[in-house]
Amino acid sequence: MPLYEVETNAHIMIGWADSSEQAEAEAKEHYPEEDVVRITKRPRDIWVISKRLLGIEGATEPCDVARDCLAKAKGDKIHAIRLYMQNTGVDLHEAQKAIETNMSLGW
Repeated sequence: MPLYEVETNAHIMIGWADSSEQAEAEAKEHYPEEDVVRITKRPRDIWVISKRLLGIEGATEPCDVARDCLAKAKGDKIHAIRLYMQNTGVDLHEAQKAIETNMSLGW
């Protein structure tokens, strides 16, 4: 099954689908209020993000709290950072690092 990249006006989603139409339907199911602006069939069946390019070093286990905040914020990074600060009591810098790291890990 091919891997598709679907860009909306607020998100970029990566997922498997049988066709570009199915990829678009998946995006609309999860984010119905957003417009799909681009669909691209990926040339390989794997998506790679360079941790070094993102400035992430060392062990990086996904954080359930950060992922929960991202889900509640529907992917809005700023809102997720605020939620993370409220839930954990950390400062802005630590909250931003946690949220951005989990975004790069494919929350």
